[in-house]
Amino acid sequence: MTTDAGRADAVLLMGPTCSGKSALALELARRFPVEIISVDSAQVYRGMDIGTAKPSLAIRAVVPHHLIDVCDPVENYSAGRFRRDALQLITEIRARGRTPLLVGGTMLYFRALTRGIAPLPEADAEVRARIDARARELGWPALHAELAARDPEAASRIRPADGQRIQRALEVLELTGEPLSRLQKLAEPSSLRLAAFALLPCDRAELYRRIERRFLDMLAAGFLAEVLALRSRGDLHEDLPSLRAVGYRQLWGHLAGAYDLATAVALGQRATRNLAKRQLTWLNADPSLNWIRSLEDQELAPILRVMEEAVAGRDAAHV
Repeated sequence: MTTDAGRADAVLLMGPTCSGKSALALELARRFPVEIISVDSAQVYRGMDIGTAKPSLAIRAVVPHHLIDVCDPVENYSAGRFRRDALQLITEIRARGRTPLLVGGTMLYFRALTRGIAPLPEADAEVRARIDARARELGWPALHAELAARDPEAASRIRPADGQRIQRALEVLELTGEPLSRLQKLAEPSSLRLAAFALLPCDRAELYRRIERRFLDMLAAGFLAEVLALRSRGDLHEDLPSLRAVGYRQLWGHLAGAYDLATAVALGQRATRNLAKRQLTWLNADPSLNWIRSLEDQELAPILRVMEEAVAGRDAAHV
């Protein structure tokens, strides 16, 4: 992270889901010449609009947004790919005399950008298919136990039900013969000067109420029909990273006949609350963050100052 905020190459705005990051980003875009880079592992997928709370086409027509709709749900979009894309975009946006504003809640992506990423192999569809087949037979907790025996450090950071991360750790072991935890220590941090902020909801109970209301609002807007359209394609399945996104996974289960819609809604709301808890845990563990506790100008003063100084720096560079 930068210690010279006025010369920041980019500004990071993190926060748990439903905390108001998008609204704050748009307010910053109203005041300053910025372009927004989405830091969201689900918004990258085309056809996944309602359940990911993508900004509307009208908003994107006014404020440039990047890393939205960049791949098909059948593809895998990794933290490594995000880092490469984000670094290129930061360079391009700065060359246009604007400030890159990276906004989202996918903490793994922020970590890849700020701390670097290990020299890990690309995803291997054949290896993943074998791991997924074993998971269907034995269950992810059993594969987590296997990972704990082979890479205990990585397993200690992964929940037994987190199939996506278990799969990746086992895949790396199979492809390289090296534990993921050992390879991750080879990552090199970014040389970018980054000013990092996190939007912290003052009342966690209110955050959870917002999450529950938003899920219902998404359903009213056609979320179930969106998942049905994805399911009707015939080439997607529940083990894909795209369909492990909260909300999608639970509605997919309902459409597969695993439970009724009311249960799917309750499960989706709970999964989203749990996501927010994990995001807050991650953020609270980072002492370098500047916290924003409300959208009042007094609380926003630090990020407004950084934005003003970044703009002044860009203007001076173009004189």
